[in-house]
Amino acid sequence: MSAAVSELTDRFGRLDAVVANARINGTWALIEDIKAEEWDQTIAVNLRGTCLTLRFTVPHLKNGDGGSIVVVSSINGTRTFTSPGAIAYSATKAAPLAMVQQLALKLGRHRFRVNAVCPGAIETNIDDSTTVRAEEETVIPVARPEGQVPLTGGRPGRAEDVAHLITFLVSDASSHITGTPIWIDGGQGLLR
Repeated sequence: MSAAVSELTDRFGRLDAVVANARINGTWALIEDIKAEEWDQTIAVNLRGTCLTLRFTVPHLKNGDGGSIVVVSSINGTRTFTSPGAIAYSATKAAPLAMVQQLALKLGRHRFRVNAVCPGAIETNIDDSTTVRAEEETVIPVARPEGQVPLTGGRPGRAEDVAHLITFLVSDASSHITGTPIWIDGGQGLLR
């Protein structure tokens, strides 16, 4: 990350916006069944990855004339807690909200904003990074209307939907928004 940031700032001369999007689902299992190395892998990618992204980019942002940080979180860990066995994943998606709010206060005087986007079901390949064990034991039964996303009749959102929100948050159009989580889930989180 340090080398990537150095290359970026050498090439463009400055840094105005950062999007921290470190994510894997990892292993979803009963708390008594999850192995320490499975927990550590999810924490290392999702939480440590976000932390290192911010650690190496914030000094460059401070050298500029304001800017924006957007941290990609999730509805899991911030709004919904019914995903079977998503203990480690949920922990890594709740913690960034505390980071965002801390940084929004600390970095506001440097004239840049810090916000979080919290997607629900989005068409991506994140399921490729998921291992699920004992789903029948960890599932929390919930009665839902047809489909999981009310706004779209059950269809997940698109990566472009999240990109549009991030584009707004790094633009001047969001100049007075900071320390704020924004859920982009088509109402999915309201059902759980």
